[in-house]
Amino acid sequence: MPSLALLLSQAFNGLALGTLLALVSSGLTIILGTLGVLNFAHGSLLMVGCYVALVVLNATGSWLLALVSVLVFMFVAGVLIERVIMRLFYQRPPEDQILVTFGIGIVVVETMRALFGSQTQHMAVPPWGEGVTRIGFLIYPTYRLELIGIIAFTLLVQYVVLYRTSLGLVVRAGIENAAMTGILGINVPRTFLLVFGFGVVAAGVAGMLYGPILSVTPDSGEVYLVQAFVVIVIGGLGSFPGAVLGGLIAGEIMSITSAFNSAYSEVMLYAVMALVLVVRPQGLFGTEGRV
Repeated sequence: MPSLALLLSQAFNGLALGTLLALVSSGLTIILGTLGVLNFAHGSLLMVGCYVALVVLNATGSWLLALVSVLVFMFVAGVLIERVIMRLFYQRPPEDQILVTFGIGIVVVETMRALFGSQTQHMAVPPWGEGVTRIGFLIYPTYRLELIGIIAFTLLVQYVVLYRTSLGLVVRAGIENAAMTGILGINVPRTFLLVFGFGVVAAGVAGMLYGPILSVTPDSGEVYLVQAFVVIVIGGLGSFPGAVLGGLIAGEIMSITSAFNSAYSEVMLYAVMALVLVVRPQGLFGTEGRV
């Protein structure tokens, strides 16, 4: 039986992992809900953000400059992928979309491998995140605590954009009914472009923020891709609140289970996903009948 200190520590770990999964899943679920595209390149794009930050940090040491670089680079990358490739597949069968995004992911991973090698890279914890913080009788890494707050703020910004701006209104309308959105005179292609770029930026920022905790390799983002798909199944397809709640649930499940037996952490996650599908197939916040 794990000690109380270990359980509390794992609970904080679960909160940190859960907020990361929420951020990754928010981009994935917005793309899936609006464009109807299962983006299997999302995990590899997460690692691109991590590598971009690593390069800028090694060159300048500035986290602010690294953040700006990730935002700009990932948005441009998202725009290029959407304009050059994805827009040709919106009307194609879902299996074609799966294959093309899976192929994009492979190309991205192998490009990162060619540029940086297969060796594990390490991103240093920023100076403002060094050390540990005492919380009662628990001592916990400061950066992980700050990471929870930073990602929570990032998710709040996403919420404001989605629910308090005209762009967010168009995106949510597209999630509910893309055809009707077009009939009403909305520039659907431009909206799709912004949504895809927005989703890619979310993945890249998540990669940068979690970089100091990860062992950075070209293909390590695939684990988070699988977990993000589980999160949007639990939370509900196309639902931003569902992605946030689903991410927190997934993070806590895996972390608390690891306190008892780490071998069963992902097994428990998939068991909960199966239970949700049985009880509420559309997910916690999903709309029945959405495909």
